[in-house]
Amino acid sequence: MKRRDFLGSAVAVMPLLAVVKISDQVGFAGQLENIELEKGEKHMENRSAVKELKVIDLPAPEKTGGKTVVEALWLRRTVRDIKPDALPLQTLSNLLWAAYGLNRPAGTMMRGKAGRTAASASNSQEIDLYVARPDGVYLYEPVKHQLQPVAAGDFRPLAGRRQGGANAPVRIFFVVDLSRYVLEGQPDPRIKDPEVQKSYYYVATGLITQNIYLYAAANGLAAWFHNCDRDGTEKAFKLRPEQKVLFAMTAGQPAASETGHRP
Repeated sequence: MKRRDFLGSAVAVMPLLAVVKISDQVGFAGQLENIELEKGEKHMENRSAVKELKVIDLPAPEKTGGKTVVEALWLRRTVRDIKPDALPLQTLSNLLWAAYGLNRPAGTMMRGKAGRTAASASNSQEIDLYVARPDGVYLYEPVKHQLQPVAAGDFRPLAGRRQGGANAPVRIFFVVDLSRYVLEGQPDPRIKDPEVQKSYYYVATGLITQNIYLYAAANGLAAWFHNCDRDGTEKAFKLRPEQKVLFAMTAGQPAASETGHRP
């Protein structure tokens, strides 16, 4: 093709390319608009769904009942096969209180905070318990002894689908709030060191976990400590950047008395 013919063809094609480009931009902008609308609608749906969940006022935890601590230690075990049957609200109340509830009023040694059933370094009380039930996820609020709505929907599978876990009535997610590590009172001067913080919140999680295991053993329940989908859980629960999902625990009625456990 001669140079003059080529230039002529190019000039003729350029307006068409411009139209196509503009058309693509318009189409892309429309797609973006649709995506934003869908996001907005989904956000409104989520907000509306959360509004449908009500705060659950838990009954006062019982102060008597169950086996002795020594008997519970002999019976402590991991049970993975769990019935889908809902736990009575009183049982759930007792379980969450045993895990990390309040057991004494605030004192000078606790820097103005009420005492909990599990210890924490420098009394940071940095662990939150997010409770997944079939209808939604709730944050356990120990001061008011309530379950406060977080997200509507069944998020139990985020804690894993092995055996009867996905259908268990209660799955507890351990979430650390790093903003609670503050230089007040007489804390470890290294409290802002990420490695020190890691040692703190892993120990705190272990203490709470053992409380749940012992309550379960003392009252004929099944309990199972395990990993979970951390990234998916953080997004689903809309956690803040300083909050991190650590592990999860499943609880309920055992599906069988002598199966699905280890010593």
